[in-house]
Amino acid sequence: MVRTQVYLTEQQREQLALIAKHVGKKQSEIIREAIDRLIEQTGSKHKELALKKAAGIWKNRQDLPEFRVLRGQWDR
Repeated sequence: MVRTQVYLTEQQREQLALIAKHVGKKQSEIIREAIDRLIEQTGSKHKELALKKAAGIWKNRQDLPEFRVLRGQWDR
């Protein structure tokens, strides 16, 4: 692990301490779990956005073969 220093507001620090006490974990562990969740959520949203951007990118291209004909050949 890599040591990282983070500044928290008094309210954040107090709430974090309460949560840590309530769930029986160290504050650092709770912070790491929260960061993992944020990374997971952000990564999923990034993938979804990339897929939405890519949707229909071949729609108006004239240089591509007729896919229905190609697909018909594959189904033989």
